[in-house]
Amino acid sequence: MSIKFKTIERLNPQDVTAPKKYYAAVTANGSVDFETLAEMISEQSALSETDCLAALNILETNIVRELKNGRIVRLGKLGNFQISLSSEGFDTPEEVGASAITKTRVLFRPAKKLRSLLKTVTFTTQT
Repeated sequence: MSIKFKTIERLNPQDVTAPKKYYAAVTANGSVDFETLAEMISEQSALSETDCLAALNILETNIVRELKNGRIVRLGKLGNFQISLSSEGFDTPEEVGASAITKTRVLFRPAKKLRSLLKTVTFTTQT
């Protein structure tokens, strides 16, 4: 199965005076929520849907907790989650403090199996 994409027109954020260009953008094919994942996992295992949902909720809680503690969360063959930040620049190390942080985000780094998926995925134009 291939992933559908559409063509969109965008400005260049580095040069807003430059002419717009056209780019390919993935078209989402729906989404899957926790409940559906729990149902799918229960169909593929001896666990009940309720047990799977509880495990996914506990996983979510613990990922958030560990990220708040500054830890990298390694999820085996899935990949790693890690907090990242951006800050203002200063001339001396003494000037840098928590107030210098301008942006935070959660990074996800896919493991080898997910990265290899990107090499084999195919795309088709949305109709």
